[in-house]
Amino acid sequence: MTRPKILLVDDTKLILELEKSFLKASHVDVITAGDGVEALELVRKDPPDLVFMDVNMPLMDGITCCRLLKSDPFLSAVPVVMLTTAGNDEDRERARQAGCDDFLTKPVDRRLFLDMARKYTDAVDRRELRIPCQIPVLFLLHGSPVAAHALDIGDGGLFLASREEVPANEELRLALFLETEQAPLLELKGRVAWVNQEGKRVHAGLPTGFGVEWVEPAQWQQDELKRFIKAARG
Repeated sequence: MTRPKILLVDDTKLILELEKSFLKASHVDVITAGDGVEALELVRKDPPDLVFMDVNMPLMDGITCCRLLKSDPFLSAVPVVMLTTAGNDEDRERARQAGCDDFLTKPVDRRLFLDMARKYTDAVDRRELRIPCQIPVLFLLHGSPVAAHALDIGDGGLFLASREEVPANEELRLALFLETEQAPLLELKGRVAWVNQEGKRVHAGLPTGFGVEWVEPAQWQQDELKRFIKAARG
């Protein structure tokens, strides 16, 4: 099965490395370009599934590159997300006229970047670094408690092994005990970020279930999660 390909285009290497780090947990191939000329050549050679492109670059700026891509009938379906400077409405209007599909504001926020990528390919994983575990979890689904097991956990969320049909973006209430000295019961709010379905696995190495992102955990809950993860890593 071919992995989705994402092209990152920016003339600043630090920005490219940052965006690549956002995608390190995802089942995607990442390629990069330093200007619009190089990006255009890469897209024409092997069209990616998604392009994140800066507006201001040497040789050929992002607006011109986007316009050329969108005017090509063989490439116009490739989604292009333009990265613009905060408050620069003129750049956004020019990018919109060039045919771009979406916008992000620089400096780029990790969660917004991954949310945007997930809009165009479900192979993108928004998870923070996690550790393997076997933790019983109860979650409320349509008002009824459902038992499941967390197979990995991090301070950003967890993966629940479950055959329950839970759609992406569903908000859940979860309860779990962590094996710490205090053994606290954590009652957390979460949102389903992605789903591993039978016959359509986002992560082939995981069973049927879904990834959950925490929603506005209290500071003490974040601290307890980090304490547990640090202890588990040794």
